[in-house]
Amino acid sequence: MDGNPTPKPIVPAAGRLGVLLPGLGAVATTFIAGVEAIRRGWGKPIGSLTQMGTIRLGKRTEGRTPLIREFVPLAHLDDLVFGAWDPIPDDAYRAAQVAGVLTNEHIEALADFLKQIRPMPAVFSREYVRKLDGPNVKKGKTKRELAEQLREDIRRFREGKGCRRLVMLWCGSTEVYLIPGPVHRTLDAFERGLDSNDPAIAPSMLYAYAAIQEGVPFANGAPNLTADIPALAELAKEKRVPIAGKDFKTGQTLMKTILAPGLKARMLGLTGWFSANILGNRDGEVLDDPESFKTKEESKLGVLERILQPDLYPDLYGDVYHKVRIHYYPPRGDNKEGWDNIDLFGWLGYPMQLKIDFLCRDSILAAPLVLDLALFLDLAQRAGMHGIQEWLSFYFKSPMTAPELYPEHDLFIQLTKLKNTLRWLMGEEPITHLGVEYYEGYGR
Repeated sequence: MDGNPTPKPIVPAAGRLGVLLPGLGAVATTFIAGVEAIRRGWGKPIGSLTQMGTIRLGKRTEGRTPLIREFVPLAHLDDLVFGAWDPIPDDAYRAAQVAGVLTNEHIEALADFLKQIRPMPAVFSREYVRKLDGPNVKKGKTKRELAEQLREDIRRFREGKGCRRLVMLWCGSTEVYLIPGPVHRTLDAFERGLDSNDPAIAPSMLYAYAAIQEGVPFANGAPNLTADIPALAELAKEKRVPIAGKDFKTGQTLMKTILAPGLKARMLGLTGWFSANILGNRDGEVLDDPESFKTKEESKLGVLERILQPDLYPDLYGDVYHKVRIHYYPPRGDNKEGWDNIDLFGWLGYPMQLKIDFLCRDSILAAPLVLDLALFLDLAQRAGMHGIQEWLSFYFKSPMTAPELYPEHDLFIQLTKLKNTLRWLMGEEPITHLGVEYYEGYGR
């Protein structure tokens, strides 16, 4: 590819891949149980780009459109093994029952497998997640000690399960809102903060730090800062570890990243976008705390502004009123409802409205993202890619980027970037969709 570095040879995906999950709640248990059900032939990996998606290669006339999993050397589902941490000591069988995502029929059919997965004691503090508590928690005088305990867990899991490689994906709850501060700016400052128990170092950051130190790729599925700080980006480059995040893109924000690019493409204006959610699972309970909600709100609110680019289109998007609300409603469980009212305008400023009621299943949408990210992060590691993996922005509400870049939120641009990265890794040309060679007069 002209103007781009030549990709390195990709190390084969041989042996077991360990998938480590901080947080053994609804998302993690749905993911684990789903992978095992698929391995047993009881279901299909619907929603997973790595398993069901295809990728076009070359010109349309060539007819080359393999499955992604047949095009790039991904780990096989049979090679995945699972580990987790959680402050609640329930095994994956009991945790799945409590989460209430899967039917009892599915859970019971997988009981033998799920009961084998017991969470390791978690690094957890109610200072950062106020609506949860549990006894399965590590103790240590300093955050450095807690991070070292996590590193020991990682080493023990790798050896005990006979894993050739590991990845870690944060599936835990949303932490209270933190803004980047002095302790986050450099690795030296961060490590001094570990020793001094700096309150700006949240538990999720300890997991990211431990993973990177152990050479384990890390992705953050919540809106917490976590690895999205200069200190851990520096460490990831030093240790040559890929990192990605943040906040799995499911439900309402997924709809925004599908609809907003379409409205913008047709130059239709917006005056307001009001979003409400009701959710009754553990995530909903945690987000009932104002400080945790603020973290989520920041993640959700940034999407529209970045897609619509009001500085470039002030007549259309210069004064959009965007509000997001999340309400904890226990009867709904994991079956989240996302309701959107969109006030838009067209030719000569005539007003219109669009209303959406997405009755979705939050963890059902998130589980295939966990699978894809685990496989793609492992691929990135074997391909010698390290640091922030912006090509995985497709999966996140608030994508991490290099400091000088703004995040790309348009789902379709994100997908193009992801697939072109895969083409580049395998020595294929990117697809530009230009197609002038097919038309009369081209090249004359």
